[in-house]
Amino acid sequence: MSKVCDALDALIAYARVKLGLSARNETYVRNTLLDLVGLESYEGAGREYDGRSVTALLKDLVDACAREGLPAAETPERLTDSVMGALMLPPEAVEEAFAAHLAVSSEEATKWLYSYSVLSDYVKKEKLDANPRFTADNGLIVTINRAKPEFRDPKKAVSGNSVKGGYPKCTICRENEGFFGRNKRTLRTVTLELGGEQWFWQFSPYGYFHEHGIAVNARHIPMHVDRGTFVKLMQFVDTFPHYFIGCNAALPRIGGSVLAHDHFQGGGEVLPLHTAKISLPLHHPDFPDVEAGVLDWFGTAVRIIGKDAARVADCCEVVRGAWEKYENKALGIIPADADGVHSAVSPTVVKTARGYEMNLILRNNITSGQYPDGVFHAHPEFHVIKKESIGLIEAQGLFILPGRLTEQLAVIEDCLVGGTPLPEDYQEFSMIYAELQAMAPSFTKETAHEAVKRELASVCERILGNTAVFPTQEETAQFMQKAGFIR
Repeated sequence: MSKVCDALDALIAYARVKLGLSARNETYVRNTLLDLVGLESYEGAGREYDGRSVTALLKDLVDACAREGLPAAETPERLTDSVMGALMLPPEAVEEAFAAHLAVSSEEATKWLYSYSVLSDYVKKEKLDANPRFTADNGLIVTINRAKPEFRDPKKAVSGNSVKGGYPKCTICRENEGFFGRNKRTLRTVTLELGGEQWFWQFSPYGYFHEHGIAVNARHIPMHVDRGTFVKLMQFVDTFPHYFIGCNAALPRIGGSVLAHDHFQGGGEVLPLHTAKISLPLHHPDFPDVEAGVLDWFGTAVRIIGKDAARVADCCEVVRGAWEKYENKALGIIPADADGVHSAVSPTVVKTARGYEMNLILRNNITSGQYPDGVFHAHPEFHVIKKESIGLIEAQGLFILPGRLTEQLAVIEDCLVGGTPLPEDYQEFSMIYAELQAMAPSFTKETAHEAVKRELASVCERILGNTAVFPTQEETAQFMQKAGFIR
């Protein structure tokens, strides 16, 4: 068992240097780890940290347990999560450390918490960094997420993020902090106050962008967007002006997969929507201190800008109220029917020298016989690339494509280079392949790869076009005029 003890000693040494494990707690933690791996005695001699990554150290532990036939090795994710949870600072100590950094600056605080989440192996940064990612000529960011499963059925997506049994009530409730049932022993959260309510912040273990996290209502109440939502979002960027924060529309098919619990998403990256320009400036006579306009964007989005949060919230509420009642049967826009409400906004805000820049993305989840997955969803010809919901992150121009594409696109690139037809089981890519073939008379390995990237970016742009509730920016401006705005 000495190899197992050696692996534990290496992790304890790592925790002393990286995770704040004190000398006073070391013996207690070592005994906890022995219990987790199933040993009743200790044969190690202690050691110094050797500089290896936590991923490598955990692999050594799992391999050593497997060689010794210890049952803990049969559930490696639970083992590594439990071990790291024992090595970490407890939640209260993390909260205190975050507060100390926050007293210096909010950026210092989030940087520290994110780094600690990576060092503790909660944020799987090595896996995330291995995901293919590129910024296209059209400004969109395209990633392939090989770390999470694809949910092509919206119902399965929702069920995949629910918890049966009543505790915790869902996957983002604060009761998940340390919960062994979902391998959350390494989860650490910090308390926020938004709109006079208690919220908390945590990073996503499989984040889609830099420092991707979620702000979660401490109460388990359903997702919703109202004036209070706009206020809370702006309060968040008051505290963390280096982050953006947004909220999914609280509707199936176009919203997030966790609609049962009020939460926002944000982080430390500038997404393409944030830099989109206003193409058609507008103003509202009741809000002379607020700028507005239709965005030059692939989807349908407007921007409200002002320095007074209450005024911005009031102006956003005018847009939200108008959109949720707007009907245009010629365009297929039905705000509500026997199946429920279909129109909602997805707000997302950044704080700049101009004040609060609130982008409101107009969304509608109506279905039809032709488009049973959603009229304003990715159309069927694009489902081979992306069938999952086009939520807040994609609507802002960062596409998360399914991991299966890594292998599938490699096969397609080989076909392009060889000038051969697609394999029989790849016929669903026929349209994509025809568009790729039209790009050049022949391909090398390098040009085929670049062509595939251009095609992915084009498909993602067209998918955003599918989500646009108005075909043109001019029609969006006309809607805004009906809401009381002036050109």
